[in-house]
Amino acid sequence: MRAVRLLAPGELACVEVPMPAPGPGEVLVKVAAAGICGTDRHLYLGEFPSRPPVTLGHEFSGTVEAVGAGVGLAVGTPVACDPNTWCGTCDACNRGRVNLCARNVATGIHRDGGFAEYAVFPAWKAVPLPAGLDLAQGAFAEPLACTLHGVDVGAPRPGERVIVLGGGVIGLLALQLARLSGAEVLLLTRSEGKRALGSRLGACATAPTPEAARAIWPDGANLVLECAGVPATVAAAPSLARAGGRVVVLGVLAQGATVPIEPFDLLFREIRLDFAFINPFTTTRAVALIASGAVEVAPLVSRTVSLTDASEVIAAPARPGDVKVLIDPGR
Repeated sequence: MRAVRLLAPGELACVEVPMPAPGPGEVLVKVAAAGICGTDRHLYLGEFPSRPPVTLGHEFSGTVEAVGAGVGLAVGTPVACDPNTWCGTCDACNRGRVNLCARNVATGIHRDGGFAEYAVFPAWKAVPLPAGLDLAQGAFAEPLACTLHGVDVGAPRPGERVIVLGGGVIGLLALQLARLSGAEVLLLTRSEGKRALGSRLGACATAPTPEAARAIWPDGANLVLECAGVPATVAAAPSLARAGGRVVVLGVLAQGATVPIEPFDLLFREIRLDFAFINPFTTTRAVALIASGAVEVAPLVSRTVSLTDASEVIAAPARPGDVKVLIDPGR
């Protein structure tokens, strides 16, 4: 079968590999759709720790084709992959902080993932999808689950003001979740097209720059959700929060990147600065939100590419205006 493999940092290729077989406690899934994430670009550039050679792809859905010993999941079940497999025994896991597991094994990062025609992963990480749900929408379960964790940390309340920094997939999902909480939301992104999409998805205002956002809400926001994952937006986020406000960083910066922060400002205005990492116990909620239509994901698909084209897409900078590029292994 074909798979997109990270052979080494800076070396990515679509190659032929043997068909995997599920071991005890595992499922074999025929991949229907897989999303290209900014983390995949970080992996390609060597900016995020991984274990190459490895098949990338941690946002994907498909249909169960075979199961290993001890698995009760029926063949033919549509599923999404929750890629993070925590150990359950380390200090973090024992404190319920499973997303901080010292021995987490992430499908598509530490073990072969979903940029392939078929993928094998632990059956307890296969999240059933409702019958009739478009499998391409099921591939959004992982990014929405991560966004849910970030919004849970920020805890927007009805009537509060929320600024979302970044018009990519995480930002546009965060916008919708904040709106569902009853908050007013301002989307800050340089992209005119993404500002228009944000307005369609419920933003009450949009801005191309932090200065423009401050002109709209001079007192700042109760909550700022940084979803762009670049140093400039992380540095700007505290200045957009009102006194006593909260900042949550969801965006993934390159390992080793640094950002200037003014502790006096954070202290004097008592700004809370938090970070949100991956998706502890949120994937089932994400699937329910997608299936109900409470969170729209179809408008976030910019284009769909083949496995053959995926390496070039991942290795290149994201196109202006792209939100989510999906891989269809059947192409």
